[in-house]
Amino acid sequence: MLSASDVSYGYADRAFMLRDINLSVPRGSLTGLLGPNGCGKTTLLKLLSGVLYPEHGTVAFDGRALRQIARRELARHIAVVPQETHPAFDYTAVEMVLMGRHPHLGLFQLEGPHDLAVAYDAMAATGTADLAERSYMTLSGGEKQRVVIAGALAQSPDLLLLDEPTASLDLGYQLEVASLLSRLNREREVTMVLATHDLNLAAGLCDTRVLLRGGRVLAQGPTREVLTAAMIAQLYDVDADVSYHEGAGHLTVVPIRRTR
Repeated sequence: MLSASDVSYGYADRAFMLRDINLSVPRGSLTGLLGPNGCGKTTLLKLLSGVLYPEHGTVAFDGRALRQIARRELARHIAVVPQETHPAFDYTAVEMVLMGRHPHLGLFQLEGPHDLAVAYDAMAATGTADLAERSYMTLSGGEKQRVVIAGALAQSPDLLLLDEPTASLDLGYQLEVASLLSRLNREREVTMVLATHDLNLAAGLCDTRVLLRGGRVLAQGPTREVLTAAMIAQLYDVDADVSYHEGAGHLTVVPIRRTR
């Protein structure tokens, strides 16, 4: 569905570069991007969404280079959930979700009954229907995140890109958002790529991991092959215990000490 082939990108000051990135995101998969601060996770998400274009190489969606796809058309296929969302005005929650319908509207066209139905369906799917008339700015962090995810679902995308979807959320909301993403991936067959620092979230949620360090892919593949103590040591310079947790039903990571 989505692929990056020999992708390189550097910012103007050349202080940071992504180099020779190759990855494939199969339809229906849930891929986690893992790595230390400054390794390039957010930049890679911007390249995968078409916000940035690579200096070398190609990012393609269903075999078409993103450069060749009009922005409005691309937005019908790929939706992005950023780390934080700060609206310019005091919108209600349902107004925030309706913004996801813009790629499906014509010039100067307003949302109609169908768009409102799609928005409320997305809110029902994310457990936010009861928040529809609430001011977005009065919602809790977890509620805001679920509303933003609802807005992304209202785009009716094939692919959802999420940047630190559980950052700054308490433990309860982290579990809630993780459960929501798993259900949407399973029941609605939405393909997802998420960048996260939370190794245990990725272990329980993602079926594929891509490990980034210093702008390069260190490893990628299924959880049991990639999420190992040796790989974590290479990725973070940290000794960690990696073991299967019966209660959680997946691998868990316990950091022990820094190695340097």
